Amino acid sequence: MNFLSHYYFDRDTTNCYFTLGTVLPDLLKNADKTIVLHPEKLTHNDDRVNSIIDGWNKHLLVDKYFHTSEFFLKHSHALKNLLTPAIAGSPVKPFFLGHIAIELILDNLLITTGKIEVDDFYAHLDSCDIEVINEFLAFAGMKNPAIFGKFYDSFKQSRYLATYVNLGQVTYALKRICMRVWRDPFTPQHEEAMSEVILNYRLGLIDSFMSIYEEIGEKL
Repeated sequence: MNFLSHYYFDRDTTNCYFTLGTVLPDLLKNADKTIVLHPEKLTHNDDRVNSIIDGWNKHLLVDKYFHTSEFFLKHSHALKNLLTPAIAGSPVKPFFLGHIAIELILDNLLITTGKIEVDDFYAHLDSCDIEVINEFLAFAGMKNPAIFGKFYDSFKQSRYLATYVNLGQVTYALKRICMRVWRDPFTPQHEEAMSEVILNYRLGLIDSFMSIYEEIGEKL
């Protein structure tokens, strides 16, 4: 699941460090894909650091339930099939695109149907002390936490996730993610065709997309 979908499950928490933990594995991958941390079983003497660890573990659990769900398997496969002709000639693997597309569509639906408030999510991140974050990263084995700090500041300032309300930005986000692997993944024609697929698929999910959140919520 993407950032806002992870946030959905703990949208009512008052602990900003736990909220950060629920999205931190993905934030770290975006900051530097070579970063690999495994703090799952660690215990710190600072409760704030432990809250980040608890949120991290919640992230892993939600992803486990999501990626093994019938919902994910069904819709990522369907999107793969629909997007394959849309990106003919692109180096991007359709199964990868289908996987990411369903996650971004879900984030868009959470915003556009009023299930979450993006400003509340960012308010949590803004409340976290960078020294506590750096302590967590160092404790988890990261040699240079400052690498993450620069990215984290930019992520908060851009308020990028708020743009997911616009379906055009969903296509753009897909492109940006693919650009981490492929230098020039899509032509303008590819992007136009992808946007049409995403728009139509989103319309078909509006009435049923909450089922996956309900399913995972029952398991948590």
